Amino acid sequence: MKMTIKIKRLSDDAKVPAYAHLGDAGMDLYAREGAVIKKGDMAMIPTGIAMEIPEGYVGLIWDKSGLATRHKLKTLAGVIDSGYRGEIQVGLFNFGRGNYAVEKHHKIAQLLIQKIEHAELEEVSELSDSSRGEGGFGSTGKH
Repeated sequence: MKMTIKIKRLSDDAKVPAYAHLGDAGMDLYAREGAVIKKGDMAMIPTGIAMEIPEGYVGLIWDKSGLATRHKLKTLAGVIDSGYRGEIQVGLFNFGRGNYAVEKHHKIAQLLIQKIEHAELEEVSELSDSSRGEGGFGSTGKH
C-alpha cells in the first residue's frame, strides 16, 4: 500500500512537489519566488507548500545534482519532522564563484521520505572493539 502525504499550497501559484521519473527516490521541490544568492552566502528559499509527513517518517532535503555540480549550490538544514506543519523552506548555500539567480518555479532541491527508528540509548563506560576502532576522517584510505 502506498503512503499518502497531504500537501497544502500556501499560495495559489505554489508548485506542488513531484517525482520526475518512476522510481526516483526524491521528489522535486520548487521555488515559490525568485531570489539571488550571493557567492559565499546562504538564502532560505520558500516553496509555498506545507505537508503532513506521517508519524514514523521524516522528510530529508537533498541537493539537486545539477545545481550542486554545475553551480556549487548546497542544501542546508534539511530535516522535516513529521510534526512540522509550516512552510517548507530550502536553505541553499552558494559555494560558486558568482551570484546565483533562483527563478520562480525552478527546481531547487529534492525531498526524500524515509522511515525512522528511535534508538534506545544506553550510557556505558566502554565500547566494544571493532576493526576500524577510532580511525576517523581519511583513515580507510591509508595503506
